[in-house]
Amino acid sequence: MCHMARGWESKAVEDQIAAAEAERQTRERPELTAAERELRGRREQLLLSRAKVVSDLAAAREERHRTLLERALAHIDAQLDEVGPPPDLT
Repeated sequence: MCHMARGWESKAVEDQIAAAEAERQTRERPELTAAERELRGRREQLLLSRAKVVSDLAAAREERHRTLLERALAHIDAQLDEVGPPPDLT
């Protein structure tokens, strides 16, 4: 019974240390501006759309449909280029 209590106590201390470390990392990370958050959201939206189009393209069999999806993919890639890379959070 004593060993079990020590195990639980040990785990609780580990959890507290991990929580403190996570909080410290969150505080050290630079806050994003509203514009950066908006760009990040737009980029995530575009990446999701791109993944869907790529998946649809892999399954497409009709040439006209493939052409349409390829155009959509090119359009999304152009928009991603405009949005630029994600902000560096390190």
